[in-house]
Amino acid sequence: VSPQPTQLSPHTHTMAFGYGTKKKGGKSRKKGKNSSDGPKRDLQLKEEGQEYAKVLKMLGNGRLEAYCFDERTRICTIRGTMRKKVWVNVQDIILVSIRAFQEDKADVIHKFNPDEARELSKMGEIKEVQDPTDLAFQEEIEIDFAEV
Repeated sequence: VSPQPTQLSPHTHTMAFGYGTKKKGGKSRKKGKNSSDGPKRDLQLKEEGQEYAKVLKMLGNGRLEAYCFDERTRICTIRGTMRKKVWVNVQDIILVSIRAFQEDKADVIHKFNPDEARELSKMGEIKEVQDPTDLAFQEEIEIDFAEV
């Protein structure tokens, strides 16, 4: 005669197989958080063919519009190694590589955190620009409607 199985409560059953244990998250938890209080990284300065820029507008599909500090607005593409790892937002200071064959386009190669941006400003590498959109329309154009 076989022994009759004992009745297990739902909690005991799950605990017996390890399913009911409380754990704290999955893959994203294991990866860790992006914290800015990590080790200080070296300040990356611009080289030939590169320029500092401030993000004006996110266009989607890994592209953005940025005001470069050589007083030109360019369409920039976020490079592949930065996509989904480094989040670029409006008003961020970035380093772009200007395309030799297309002066009005550039590629984002580095994003500066706020502390690094302040350091660049202290060194005189970047000008402090409050609202880059105002600079585009700084020139006043006088139109005489009597002539038109």
